[in-house]
Amino acid sequence: MRKSHTLFVGSYFQYNQSLKNYILRKLSDEYYYIDNMSFYRESDKSIFLHLEKLLEQKSDLFIITSKNSFSVIGKLLCTITSDNQILKDKMLMPSLSVKYEKDSYLLEYLDSRVNVILAQDSYELPPILLKKESITDTIHLFDEDYSSASAMLEPIAQSFDVRLHINQKVEGWLQIDIENRRHGNSTQFIASAKKLLPKNIITSANIAQHILKKLEEKKRKISFAESCSGGLLAYYFTKEAGVSAIFDGSIVSYSNTLKESWLSVKHQTLMDNGAVSLEVVQEMSQGIMNVSHCDYSLSISGIAGPSGATETKGVGTVCIGVRSKMGFEEEQLHFNGDRISVQEQSVFYAVKMLLLHEKEIFFEI
Repeated sequence: MRKSHTLFVGSYFQYNQSLKNYILRKLSDEYYYIDNMSFYRESDKSIFLHLEKLLEQKSDLFIITSKNSFSVIGKLLCTITSDNQILKDKMLMPSLSVKYEKDSYLLEYLDSRVNVILAQDSYELPPILLKKESITDTIHLFDEDYSSASAMLEPIAQSFDVRLHINQKVEGWLQIDIENRRHGNSTQFIASAKKLLPKNIITSANIAQHILKKLEEKKRKISFAESCSGGLLAYYFTKEAGVSAIFDGSIVSYSNTLKESWLSVKHQTLMDNGAVSLEVVQEMSQGIMNVSHCDYSLSISGIAGPSGATETKGVGTVCIGVRSKMGFEEEQLHFNGDRISVQEQSVFYAVKMLLLHEKEIFFEI
């Protein structure tokens, strides 16, 4: 699989987090995966040597530029490739460009491909001309570790001439990207893998959309009671279109006072066990279910850090609960990483617990 790199040329890409994330989402949708990123100011002369080095490799390169740096990048590319700029439809670009649309052109040089894109503050990204080539499908495997997954699935992958890229989102949840080789058949691989592990594989690439679809089919709803994740669990679902069909709302309660008044967590439970405890997430999950009249609830309380640790509970300690008409399950976990990493892992683990709590619905058994 070709390596990919994104260069942001313009200081506001580094400072405007929202714009940068928007661009990366668009690139991910169109191309699939970015291996590396670099940021340069418009006046940074070191970009020339970096570009020269990248073009010597077999790679795909996105260069996202500001208005001031768009023509400068074109000149640098022409210098490196011994080319000249030409004017087409009022846009200057290297003559080696093989495709272009307004504010975007695609250049091929040796074994590399370069898509130069002019990005404005308006959040309307010009067409992305570099498209994904390799990854054809994504599935998710639960309740298996990397070693066992590889041992079971690699022989099947060889039979259908596909390459697997296995990544762990959290313990017990593997995302598997499937790349067709020359005679690959990812469809047959997925069918065989699903037959082998019917209670463990979800074939939808987007897990949030999969949950949304299954709950909507069953006319069921879900709500969340969050503390350390700060609403990130709700965002995981609400970024998907159509989520209102299964989601009415949730409660983020950081303080003990609001846990008591909004979620009816007992004062004594908090005093005896602390806010980060299995007992508290159990009452949080029941409280949000009583308030929202939902069918499923997830609750999270933890110490995301960097401060907040106690003698018995360190940074990264998180308690998660899942509740349905079937009953309640909870786990106390420890996640490594910084504050955001702990929050993200908490969300993924909570989603995993929901899926495993109702396998008959979510795994189509």
